[in-house]
Parts: sequence; structure tokens; C-alpha cells
Amino acid sequence: MTQIPKIANWNLENLVRENVKNLQPYSSARDEFKGYAQPMVYLDANENPFSNAINRYPDPQQKELKEVLATLKNLATKNILIGNGSDEVLDLLFRAFCEPRMDNVISLPPTYGMYSVLAAINNIENREVLLQNDFQLNVTAILNSVDANTKIIFLCSPNNPTGNVFLKESVQEILENFNGLVVLDEAYIDFSEEASWLHRLEEYPNLVITQTLSKAYASAGIRVGICYASAEIITVLHKIKPPYNSNTLSQNKAIEILEKIDKIKSQIAVIKTEKKTLVKALLQIKFIGKIFKSEANFLLIQVDDATLRYKQLLDKGFVVRNRSNQPLCENTLRITIGTPEENKKLIEVVQQIQ
Repeated sequence: MTQIPKIANWNLENLVRENVKNLQPYSSARDEFKGYAQPMVYLDANENPFSNAINRYPDPQQKELKEVLATLKNLATKNILIGNGSDEVLDLLFRAFCEPRMDNVISLPPTYGMYSVLAAINNIENREVLLQNDFQLNVTAILNSVDANTKIIFLCSPNNPTGNVFLKESVQEILENFNGLVVLDEAYIDFSEEASWLHRLEEYPNLVITQTLSKAYASAGIRVGICYASAEIITVLHKIKPPYNSNTLSQNKAIEILEKIDKIKSQIAVIKTEKKTLVKALLQIKFIGKIFKSEANFLLIQVDDATLRYKQLLDKGFVVRNRSNQPLCENTLRITIGTPEENKKLIEVVQQIQ
């Protein structure tokens, strides 16, 4: 039997905003009847009755998609919330648990930029604690930045833009010593050799994991993000989730993609192989100083002059990201792993640049 760690003063009710506690969520027409198996004549939602596959509102609970994910991830559907991309999931966390002009969150630059953007949108203080020079967590500094109004700590692992995975011991120490929510952003976990924290979800009531279909599942265009957490946390988020946040086309396409998991695994394997090929070739280029170890589908590369090299690549038809404006990332470019053909062309172009 799994032993659940004792987290000091843990009480989810203490984290939820008062207005959310008292909120009566919107009840959509399709939420108000259950248990009927026979075909129904829908005259409840003021829809156009002429069928064209999208004339009806989508399932507000995304039941079929959740069932597919639950089977794939070995979890219960009560532990899953579907968002219109992971950004909506992150925004819901702010709106459910962070009181504007009062509470604060902690993010760990260099990291995903939307944490700070969403904090600003929701009028929440974002306390930034820099990663260490090896891009690992400074656990002491993080926990020292916590006060009574700190509601969330955001950990992105594998991290964007650095590509590294945080040490398990460091993540565990934060989980066991912080009585707010620890949001572990696993957008790139499918490319990592490290296992997801999903299998430890029951151990930590304060753990929230976000994943996405945008990266490994080649589905950025359908905007499907996933939140995995305790049933209690998911219930709170469902109270404030827009009823039809995930459209019918996205739900159906997501199910179709998830049911072809072997194809996805094959693509991931190609990306991993191509990453090794790209690293080997790029290390021979004189203006490249260092390529940081990556457990994602991109490489963070240190060059002599990131602004110059970015412009040169742009002139050759390659769009990469200049990450030099991020802390600890001076003169770095972030390059996504492309197709074998794209990577071959990239290597040829880089070899020609003086």
C-alpha cells in the first residue's frame, strides 16, 4: 500500500478562492439529464436541428476523450480535466486558487513564459527564483520565497527552453514541504527517458500535472491540454471551466490520434534519433560553443553571437528562437528537431554559415 506523505497544514479548502467556493457553476442543457440509453430528440439547447456533424454542442464533460486518456494513463476519469490547450488549464488554476492583488505564485526562470503572463493577466504576484547554473532547482531558495499567500509553484520538467529534467529528489522535497499546489508541467515528457510523475499522483494531494497533445502527439492545431490531479482539485476546476471549452472537432480528432498510439511512438523514436544526429553534426560547427543535454524535442545551443546567427538562419529560410533574453541563456538559440529532411538541410546551411 502506498504511504501518503504528511504535508504540513495541507487543506485544499484553504487554497480555494472564497468566490469559487460559493460559486454555482453553469449547468448546460446536456448536464441536466443522465442515464438514458435510447436515442433522444434534442430540443433543449436552441441548436439548429439540421445535422451536419457539428450542429450540436460538444460534450461539456468530454467523457469519451477522458475514457481514452484514462485507459492510456492508467488513471480514473475523475482525475482528468480537458482544457483548450494547456494554457487554459494554467489560467483556470490561477482563477480557482489565486486571489488577485493578494496571493502570489513562484516560477523558475528560465522557463515557459506563460506562467508570468497569466500571473500578470490575473493580477497575481509572480515571484521568480532563478534556476541554478546547471538549470536544476534551487530548492532552498524556492522554499524560502514561500509565504502564507503563496498558492502555486510552477515546475516545467523537461524544462523549456533548457530541455533538462529536474532531479526527482528536488521535486519531492518541494512537494513534501509546500502546502500549496505544485504544478508540474510535463508538456515534453513523452520525449524524456524519465518517467512521468503521473504514477505518483496519489502520493501527493498537492500535485497537479499538465500535459498536452501539442508536442509529441503532433496536434498543436486542435488545442487539447490535459490536467491530472486529485478528484477534489479537478472538481474545483470544473466549477469554473467554460462548459463547452473543447469543441467537437478537437475531441474527435484527439480520440482518433490517441487510438493510433503506435504511430505516435514511432514518430517520437524518429525525433530522438534525429536529435542525436543533429547534436553530433552541430558540435562540429565552430560558432557553436555548447549544446545543452535535452530530454525534449528541441536543443538549446550556445553560440558566439545569437542575434547574428538567428538572422543568418532566417535569411536561409530557417526560423528558430533566440532565447538570449532569458536568464542564464545568453547567446543561445533554441532549435526544434525537424523531419530528417529538414534536419539534413539545416546541417548543410549551418555548415555554410561563416
